Amino acid sequence: MESSNQENGATVDELLHRSLQGFDENGKVTDPTTVRMFLMMHPWYIPSTDAAAKLLKLYQEVTGEEAVAVRSKICHLVKYWITEFPAEFDLNPALAEQIMELKGLLYQAGNHRQSQMITIENVPSYEWKRQVTQRNPVSQKKRKMSLLFDHLEFSELAEHFTYLEYKSFCKILFQDYHSFVMHGCTVDNPILERFITLFNSVSQWIQLMILSKPTPQQRAQIITQFIKVAQKLLQLQNFNTLMAVIGGLSHSSISRLKETYNYINPETIKIWDSLTELVTSCGNYSQYRKRFAECEGFKFPILGVHLKDLIAVHVALPDWLDKEKTIVNLTKMQQLYAIINNLVLIQSTPPPLDANTDLVNLLVVSLDQYHTDDEIYQLSLQREPRKNSIASIPANPEPAKSPVIDDWATARKPNPDQAVLNKHIEKMVESVFKNFDTDGDGHISQEEFEIIKNNFPYLSKFGELDANNDGKISKEEMAAYFMKASSVFSCKMGFIHNFYETTYIKPTFCEHCKGFIWGIFKQGFKCRACGVNCHKHCKSLLSVECRKRTKSISIDSPSQRPSRSFSFPPPGAKKHSLQQTGCNFPYRDCQLKRGTTEIIEDDNGSLEDDVYDDHL
Repeated sequence: MESSNQENGATVDELLHRSLQGFDENGKVTDPTTVRMFLMMHPWYIPSTDAAAKLLKLYQEVTGEEAVAVRSKICHLVKYWITEFPAEFDLNPALAEQIMELKGLLYQAGNHRQSQMITIENVPSYEWKRQVTQRNPVSQKKRKMSLLFDHLEFSELAEHFTYLEYKSFCKILFQDYHSFVMHGCTVDNPILERFITLFNSVSQWIQLMILSKPTPQQRAQIITQFIKVAQKLLQLQNFNTLMAVIGGLSHSSISRLKETYNYINPETIKIWDSLTELVTSCGNYSQYRKRFAECEGFKFPILGVHLKDLIAVHVALPDWLDKEKTIVNLTKMQQLYAIINNLVLIQSTPPPLDANTDLVNLLVVSLDQYHTDDEIYQLSLQREPRKNSIASIPANPEPAKSPVIDDWATARKPNPDQAVLNKHIEKMVESVFKNFDTDGDGHISQEEFEIIKNNFPYLSKFGELDANNDGKISKEEMAAYFMKASSVFSCKMGFIHNFYETTYIKPTFCEHCKGFIWGIFKQGFKCRACGVNCHKHCKSLLSVECRKRTKSISIDSPSQRPSRSFSFPPPGAKKHSLQQTGCNFPYRDCQLKRGTTEIIEDDNGSLEDDVYDDHL
């Protein structure tokens, strides 16, 4: 085990010395990968001020024949640090002060040439990287979206989208990625949050532009125009905004417009399908990754994909190889560095286009929308109302096929297969004992039962489950009670979820297998009633109880719809009572529009009350 640690790990001090060895006697970088990786990734393990303190201490304490060479390399490393990552010194006054202390120490020792190498005084101001354009606080009132872009060519609109998103992307520091991955949210990353907001605003603005047109023919023209915008974005190699456009056109408020799509040219539909296929999550976005890798010059990635890559590596591999947290996991460090370094290098290659400042400012104003998802969907229903379901029923309807267990609706649930019911009850009982049998004796005591019954509405009295009256409940007794409850409560057992295929913008884990749910479009399944998430192949195996988040709500009063949320313990979390529904779910806060309610029209023409996840 020790040899494995030595091969795949190193202490921070060892990494610091390896970085110093990456310079020759003349200050030339002989191992740029090692040097750059340490300077970029050390904040994941120690603060930059601590790294600077180590360099200062080493400079003061080094003795012997190697002292001159080591001190020279320290100066070259600091110079390289300032040159490659100047913003860190401008935005971190404590770090800049330490470097100035080293500079003064060099000058006092008579090393004027080395002192002059450290020119932190010339570092420009990067305050703009922390300035976030805020939405107008007076803008609680709804306003109409700007329609002044009707006269713009699709290529001009695509170019200005690209310019705007690139400028927003350049504000993101690699420390922002670190905070996002470590804490799984954008709460402390206003720049990254604003970038994601901009992405979501593009998708919403597209929906409003389409729905602003009163006739299907006019809406079809706008959709066609945005498909051309998507084509131009692909030519510009701007995959992130391309993803935003696809998200807007694929939103339920637009995709349900059947009359509108009848007026779109079939060839245009084929182009749209090919663009959608390019960014599909199939094969872990294999088509997008292949196309992106082939790009040269300016290229703008789908940031959400690479953020998920970062989180996947972070979740899969530990930071340290020992319990004392002294040996850095180099495998993880190298993989994270490869992803982040590529994103940082993209910031140094601007798009080959000129933007009109006035149009950019107008676009920024237009994208700051104050419409809710409910309002947009209601506008869609006004443009193309739902067909009367009663009038559409044929005179002699065929008997409806019994839906499979995964697609049972909340309001109408057929009797399940007994074998399936037994399997789920068995899994539920195992889950209950795993979480609530705190002493591990294989039985549920009356004290433990008091905690459980708050989570299962059909559990009433301890004595009803304790069939043999021995003062404790066995697995067999609980299973027998659940079987009885399944018939008494008309098959409304808590584990029967009403799943639908959904798209996530936030990194999400399967509640059954605890595995990461990959993808951008329709990666997994979410329960309409309780919000639990899982893989497609896990949804029939899920044994977590389905607990509805709200009572029934009138669809005619969207303003009365309360915001809803539901969360589950993260993988590896300690045992909790299921009544602790407020526990933090990993990466939950990266979803900027949490709990916004949306009315979804399903394939049968019926309405479902749902929670909409923005595309990232």
